[in-house]
Amino acid sequence: MKTLAGRSSKLMAMNSTLSVIGCGYLGATHAACMSSLGFTVIGIDTDPNKVEMLSRGELPFYEPGLDTLLEQEIKSGRLTFTTDFSAVADADVHFVCVGTPQSKDGLAADLTYVRSAVSAIAPYLKEGALVVGKSTVPVGTAQSLRDQLAVTAPHADLAWNPEFLREGFAVEDTLTPNRLVVGVANDRAEEILKDVYSQIIALGTPWIRADLPTAELVKVAANSFLATKISFINAMAEVCEAAGGDVTVLAKAIGYDPRIGSRFLQAGIGFGGGCLPKDIRAFMARAEELGAKQALEFLREIDAINLRARQRVIDVVRSDLSENLTQYKIAVLGATFKPDSDDVRDSPALDIAAQLHAAGANVVVHDPKGIEPARKRFPNLSFAESVSECVKDADLILHLTEWREYRELDPSVIGQLVKNKIIIDGRNALDRDLWRSNGWKFHALGRTD
Repeated sequence: MKTLAGRSSKLMAMNSTLSVIGCGYLGATHAACMSSLGFTVIGIDTDPNKVEMLSRGELPFYEPGLDTLLEQEIKSGRLTFTTDFSAVADADVHFVCVGTPQSKDGLAADLTYVRSAVSAIAPYLKEGALVVGKSTVPVGTAQSLRDQLAVTAPHADLAWNPEFLREGFAVEDTLTPNRLVVGVANDRAEEILKDVYSQIIALGTPWIRADLPTAELVKVAANSFLATKISFINAMAEVCEAAGGDVTVLAKAIGYDPRIGSRFLQAGIGFGGGCLPKDIRAFMARAEELGAKQALEFLREIDAINLRARQRVIDVVRSDLSENLTQYKIAVLGATFKPDSDDVRDSPALDIAAQLHAAGANVVVHDPKGIEPARKRFPNLSFAESVSECVKDADLILHLTEWREYRELDPSVIGQLVKNKIIIDGRNALDRDLWRSNGWKFHALGRTD
């Protein structure tokens, strides 16, 4: 097939081939979902161990529902994985899904993997191929990569299609997204992407065409807004504690205003994970490079509020126990940055556990899915395979990740296992009255006794 131009909604009939470069969380999800739409999909990754696992239908991470979909698509024969970049030669569209971590020497994003991915596939791009970036990158990256391809593969083109996946809902967010944003430089690129996403568009999904810079900015702007909302309510929690108020009631009241909404207004230990923290920092760094530093100065305070929430939990622990924590056992419920994930990157829960351990406390951590990733990151911490083992003889319990398993704990049963009935709800997700009625000393950020 020499060109896809002007062939609206015919890719499926042609059983066209797509490639996905980078098969981590984003790439593996996108590959399996595109395969489920009927495409032949080739996943490329430089890690042979990861490729071997995926080829067996096994995930190297936890994501609800994706394991079943992956196994199904591997068995269908439409989805394959390899380390050989030449395998993309037959593909019409190439999705770049590699990571853009924070640089080791600053706030900016490290674009090494993105640039390497585009360079690696350039020699194999067929006439009319479209490279589609999905990674979160600083504004201006897409155009620089398009300029790069103009030299190394002038017969190909580049577009940007940012992802908006929520960990725990990745399959849903890929197949039934709340919008599709495409950054393109011409009509042809848009038509190709409309072909690829034709089944999703048919569901009524909003389609937003943008230029390359705007498409890049949409993702970091969205993440910055969400981070702002989270840090705002945590700032209000600080004020509520000082004034004797209740941040949960405050959040409920302002959430009824349709201009504000109730989502992301749950005060607690703040945000973490592999996206929000590094994205807002990279956004600040890029704004400074562009001479727009002042426009994003507020994000520095957003970041500071977020980190301060972690310290406030530690302060409450010391207030409940002692400045000297060496003689106390603290049970930490939760290691991942959010429930329904095994992601411990920049996890507030794990950070708090590590800080308490460094202060001399006997810290034991439990998590339904995140124990092994947490153990790799903090091998000196102690981990328990069950909640009962974790809380046994504990002087204090910290609830730091709002897994359903923790929300449904019976305080009367847990009370028989601990040494002291003290719990700090770092997520404002537990029933305070229920725990207190069972004799527990209960603390939550932003709620005074």
